[in-house]
Amino acid sequence: MSLTAFTGATIFDGSNSHSNSALLVDSKRISGIVAENDIPNVAKHHNLLGGIIAPGFVDLQVNGGGGVLFNDAQSVETLTKITVAHARFGTTALLPTLITDTPERVAAAIDAVDQAITAGVAGIAGLHLEGPHVSVARKGAHDPALIRPMKDADLDMLLDAANRLPHLMITVAPENVAPEQIKVLSDAGVIVSLGHSNAPYEDCKTASEHGATCATHLFNAMSQLTGREPGLVGAALDTSNMHAGLIADGIHVSTASIRTALHAKRGPAAIFLITDAMSTVGSDITEFTLNGRTIYRQDNRLTLSDGTLAGADLDMPTALRFMINEIGLTLEAALTMATSAPARVLGAKTIGALAKDIPANFVHLDEALNLQTVWQNGVKISGPSI
Repeated sequence: MSLTAFTGATIFDGSNSHSNSALLVDSKRISGIVAENDIPNVAKHHNLLGGIIAPGFVDLQVNGGGGVLFNDAQSVETLTKITVAHARFGTTALLPTLITDTPERVAAAIDAVDQAITAGVAGIAGLHLEGPHVSVARKGAHDPALIRPMKDADLDMLLDAANRLPHLMITVAPENVAPEQIKVLSDAGVIVSLGHSNAPYEDCKTASEHGATCATHLFNAMSQLTGREPGLVGAALDTSNMHAGLIADGIHVSTASIRTALHAKRGPAAIFLITDAMSTVGSDITEFTLNGRTIYRQDNRLTLSDGTLAGADLDMPTALRFMINEIGLTLEAALTMATSAPARVLGAKTIGALAKDIPANFVHLDEALNLQTVWQNGVKISGPSI
């Protein structure tokens, strides 16, 4: 037994905050949260001298990091670089995300994630396939030549992947995926998210009724909310069991729209934070390619040559600070959006929380929400002396 009591900071467990308490960690797992007066005598004390302890962040849309992009090479090596880059920003569980690509690369992405999990690469919660079954009308930075309807072979590949991986999330558009296909996928445990779609409200509601439970990067690359046609934005906000990912960087969505969406969202499903990060996170590169097209990095913005936004140059601590400082959320509300809310989308019980007997993935932030230290599976991977 190697019990450590982390003290001196407010502890947010994914739902509630605890003051004058200690987080108990036994080797790689959490032993519990106790009052400081109840710390076992055998525990080693680690005083963090203020700030906040929170669960490691959960990011359901990560295209790349550390200078590499999953679309470029679907391999264990690529996934390791991506997870290491994001772990240093406090994200200890993520879904590597493949943007619209060929059937061969989709298959390779599934194999790579399966192999990485088997090899014990830390931080991989599953896989997110963003396309190719989306809408050309709302393609964003997706290559229109690779967008296509879902066929039986695609459905079979996805069902096989759902059996092999702990979590599989797919972004699809009702224009290219039938409600019956959504139902088959949902029944198999796939998290079906609507995105890159120009579908009207009624088609989005039909997709929801057949098992779609999420919307991908709310407001971006989707039919908008208007007076007589609510679109996918309206469906995501008006549907109580539909979650929605949000890129909180002040570039993809205006502060007024974010505040309006947070007020309008019907629950219990909620809006949660994603980074939609590309290869730039954790690197100093100024440009890279996606499907042969150059994407430029300037002023925290990633764009194609025509100015189309192409993913985000964003890490989770920056998104948290934006939600508190610019949107006006409470600390607990913002942290929930980066931890337990995305975990709930997956139905995952061992990430996004600080609870007894789950892996010890947690972060220490100072009062200004600057990341100080990260622990993954009980091991300090970022912070002083690392």
